[in-house]
Amino acid sequence: MTLRTLGRTGVRISPLTLGTMNFGRWQEEDESLRIIGAALDAGITAVDTADVYAQGVSEEIVGKALKGRRDDVFLATKFHGQFGDNPLHAGNSRRWITQAVEGSLRRLGTDHIDLYQAHRPDPKTELLETLQTLNDLIRAGKIRYYGTSTFPAHQQVEAHWLAERHGLIAPHTEQLPYSLLVRGAEREVFPVVRKYGVGVISYGPLAAGWLSGKYRVGGSQPESARADLIPGRFDIDLDVNQRKLAAADALFDLAASQGLTLIELAVAFALNHPAISSVIIGPRTSDHLDAYLKAATVQLDDAVLDRIDAIVAPGTHFIERDTGVDTPSLQPSALRRSRP
Repeated sequence: MTLRTLGRTGVRISPLTLGTMNFGRWQEEDESLRIIGAALDAGITAVDTADVYAQGVSEEIVGKALKGRRDDVFLATKFHGQFGDNPLHAGNSRRWITQAVEGSLRRLGTDHIDLYQAHRPDPKTELLETLQTLNDLIRAGKIRYYGTSTFPAHQQVEAHWLAERHGLIAPHTEQLPYSLLVRGAEREVFPVVRKYGVGVISYGPLAAGWLSGKYRVGGSQPESARADLIPGRFDIDLDVNQRKLAAADALFDLAASQGLTLIELAVAFALNHPAISSVIIGPRTSDHLDAYLKAATVQLDDAVLDRIDAIVAPGTHFIERDTGVDTPSLQPSALRRSRP
């Protein structure tokens, strides 16, 4: 695979990043190790995990898989979500970040993390505290770069303003969902990150399975572990999901007209955007991995992109939760007016 530059870092990584959220949760260790080995053998150079994936088990599996190959891999992990039963073991504070990084280093079996990411914004912690702590970890040699995940455009701007004002290194990357059905990032986030030279590592190119080819108009509801956990995002009887289903069906037909599978169209679409440095994939079988690898070679011309835009308008999405975060300003508590 032709390597790409990760934002302004100068680091060259593969256009596909191996995501490991399933490892240790929906995927057994032996199968996970085999998938990681096959992905690396196929030319994938970046692996993304998080401390909360299977509560550390994913990181442990990745650490085992990278023994003897660590220097050839751009290794990314994340902090923020609650680790264990202690509610203090969460968030983006200096107190937790400095503990969380040690746990990740130990589980990953490495002396440094290439990319350490804030998994979500933390409204209870000043952003400056988070940035200062991550800068300290760079100086200590424990991480090489740091990034954010699902940070809205205004927080991206704030982070770079704070970094410039306080003489800090600004975030190097942003991780967010992006697909044929989830295009909200095109409206504000992509222009901002491109302005600041932030590398985007996108996830969810198949929109949590909606673009797998299994969701068809007139078909039955596909079985899905995620659908069991978050039914509102998948129940095809809901009006909003009926619209999403119609779009997925039309995209399936468009892919077929080009001699492509829907998976190939979906991955190629994500890789086509100039803001994207790499796309996270989450194969659970060798066949899944092969399909992703093939998709990474597909090129889409302007005519196909125009037809995609006619099905799903640029800058739009169907369900707010598909953006990867529940926007605080849209929550009921924020919408209620204060009483005198």
